[in-house]
Amino acid sequence: MKKQVHSIDVRNAALARLEERGVSLKDIAEIVYEMQAPYHPQLTLDHCIDSVKAVLEKREMQHAILVGVELDTLAEKGLLSEPLQTIIAQDEGLFGCDETLAIGSVFAYGSIAVTTFGHLDKHKIGVIKKLDTKLAEDGKVHTFLDDLVASVAANASSRMAHRMRDEQEAEAARVEALAELKVEEKEDRGEQVG
Repeated sequence: MKKQVHSIDVRNAALARLEERGVSLKDIAEIVYEMQAPYHPQLTLDHCIDSVKAVLEKREMQHAILVGVELDTLAEKGLLSEPLQTIIAQDEGLFGCDETLAIGSVFAYGSIAVTTFGHLDKHKIGVIKKLDTKLAEDGKVHTFLDDLVASVAANASSRMAHRMRDEQEAEAARVEALAELKVEEKEDRGEQVG
């Protein structure tokens, strides 16, 4: 029987790869905050960190991070065969496999995640800009990682948007139920309602 890799080991490895490459959960959460704060004034960075953590619990996201970071690292060390070595090391403009890997993880979070990913890929907000291989001055290759961070942030943003809407609807239902209860109490006491 083949040995299975435990999901905790996969999660821990993905989180470790992010940290090794200079990406913290807070870095990603700051992007989520920037994307969602205009719509939710009560939003805090802690809410965003929680959403990022939830997205990073998904195996598909963990696997994508492990694959992408591994390819970036191999390219950085010059260990890929040509022409792939040069394509990834230089983040060739027509090479779309980095975006393809990242966007594959976005579809599960719906249209908000897809459009947010496109925005982040184009505008390179926060740590994504720092990771952009074309702008890197430290010799690091982040061809895949910048898109994967955009994917995590887009997913966490979408998750946050849906969660906040659910909370708003739950609060509205609670207020409505309280109002109905007060009307019933007045009717029970024989008071005029209206």
